[in-house]
Amino acid sequence: MDRQAVRREWENVSGTYARRRDPDGSDADLIEELLERVDTQPQILDIGCGDGARTLANLPTGSIGIDVAQAGLELAVETVPDQHLIAADMISLPFLENTVDAVTAYHSVFHVPREEQATVYDELARVTQSGGWLLMTLPGGRFETVRRGWMGGQMLFSSPGREQTLELLDAAGYEHIETMTANDPLGSSTEFVLAQLGWIWGPHAVMVSVSCNWPERDPATYHQFSCFSLWKTLRYYILNNLC
Repeated sequence: MDRQAVRREWENVSGTYARRRDPDGSDADLIEELLERVDTQPQILDIGCGDGARTLANLPTGSIGIDVAQAGLELAVETVPDQHLIAADMISLPFLENTVDAVTAYHSVFHVPREEQATVYDELARVTQSGGWLLMTLPGGRFETVRRGWMGGQMLFSSPGREQTLELLDAAGYEHIETMTANDPLGSSTEFVLAQLGWIWGPHAVMVSVSCNWPERDPATYHQFSCFSLWKTLRYYILNNLC
């Protein structure tokens, strides 16, 4: 299934998935671990937010949720009215570099063909500030299948494998990778990864706004780096390399 086919299927099954999925569980509790590692007013991006009940509802007010399916976003308008909702594909995120402090990606990346998942992780790293965090589902094996009858429709599930996924995260610039196990929305046990983006001097190097004025936190117009963002990055580097 290509991305357009996956999007069409999510338009069909988003409502069923939202009804059958338990909005609570230990994987939702992992968000507390994430929030302990970011600033007190972080900008967090949730990938594949769906109706928002499982992940986006537990993130700070003003967080961003993206989904390929308009049906899921329409449900999220009711569930999480204080969050920013955007129709977008994780393969090409509509944000400038260094826009967010952290990303959550629960049960979403494995709906992208495995040969395209490196692009997804590069995109997540691109929009995340140096020292930012990623909390995501870690697939346990290698698979590529279309599950027919899933939620009354069909859906792609794809993964290059557990170790290969960790290697892709490392190649995208993520460091200090931790793994943990929690319950997923449908009652199974799933492994998650919490990873920190390293100090980047390469393609995602620091770019400073000429005026150094603090911009509005509108993701569509967010400057690539303000003086405050530069200070956050320098502070991260000092604490982790000089102290």
